[in-house]
Amino acid sequence: MMSGLPKVIQKRRKTTLPLYYSGHLMKKNTKEKDFKRFYGELRGTTLFLFKDEMQDTYTEKMDLEQLKSMELESSYPRKTPAIFTLMLQTEEVQLKMDNADTAEEWWGYILTVVKKEIPKKLQLLPGQMMRLEEALAQEMRRNPPALCPPLPPRPVFLHSPSSSPSHLPTLKASDMPVCFFNVTRQEAEQLLEANPENGSIIIRPSTLANNHALTLRQQIPSGSVMRNYRVTSTNAGFVIELDKPVTVASLKEVLKYFLEKTDYRLKPYMASQPYDTCIEVPVSPKCISITSPPAKTVPKALVAPMLGFQTKEEPAPTEPAVGEYVIPDDDHPDDHNLKLGERGRQHTE
Repeated sequence: MMSGLPKVIQKRRKTTLPLYYSGHLMKKNTKEKDFKRFYGELRGTTLFLFKDEMQDTYTEKMDLEQLKSMELESSYPRKTPAIFTLMLQTEEVQLKMDNADTAEEWWGYILTVVKKEIPKKLQLLPGQMMRLEEALAQEMRRNPPALCPPLPPRPVFLHSPSSSPSHLPTLKASDMPVCFFNVTRQEAEQLLEANPENGSIIIRPSTLANNHALTLRQQIPSGSVMRNYRVTSTNAGFVIELDKPVTVASLKEVLKYFLEKTDYRLKPYMASQPYDTCIEVPVSPKCISITSPPAKTVPKALVAPMLGFQTKEEPAPTEPAVGEYVIPDDDHPDDHNLKLGERGRQHTE
């Protein structure tokens, strides 16, 4: 039992479940309009709700093993009530605390006993953290996390010489799925745990030469768990070593098989790409001016240039035949009817 709790509570509740935290809170379902006030006791992974501190029999209880998520609706300013939304398997419940300090403790204890680990971002005093660590240790002794079952026996054909590394085809880079990383099991689990937003499946090399393994992080009601699967390369393809082994053609098909079997609730792990934070201006070449356009080059003439001003040459006049009429210049309008012979005689006179 935790130290510092009222003795009357420890004597009054007849149960074998350890008491981790207690206090006043309000609760309502999503279908209800108003909150109801209760006195809550977190015993094991069950939240018991009483009408008051002296009631012997609980009014309601919540099995927190079915908890999917717990989100904070509001917490600022710290003296105002804080509201948590708890997503369970069958319902959605809201818990309301008088202030953010009390809400921080409820938040820490609920997630600690459900996920079997203390949340990283908790703003508690050293004494509060010590009591939370004691509660975690007691819950781990009472209800240790389930261990991964041992792998099933390997199929007989995987031990045949035809599946030895020397007989296997060489994989190309294009054959690798996007979530393939050259990491160990421990490194893969650390990546998935630290960056859940990047994905939940990593395919990696196995400790056996030319073989592979698949590491995934899966969310279950009691928290997140890591699972590792062995993938063996053979001449017939890649064998996923399950209770009933499954053979597929490529590592990409291995990934597709796990995505389909989990209804695409999992996704391949893809490391986030960094963003640039500055803009670089390219340097202009020294031989080019960026202030004035380059001078245009005039092509050379294909013919020799003309010397001076030239006019179009007039054709030489031809002598008209005798007896023909000619049109005189405008200066002699009266000579229109003169014959060439008569005109010649006037010039001689």
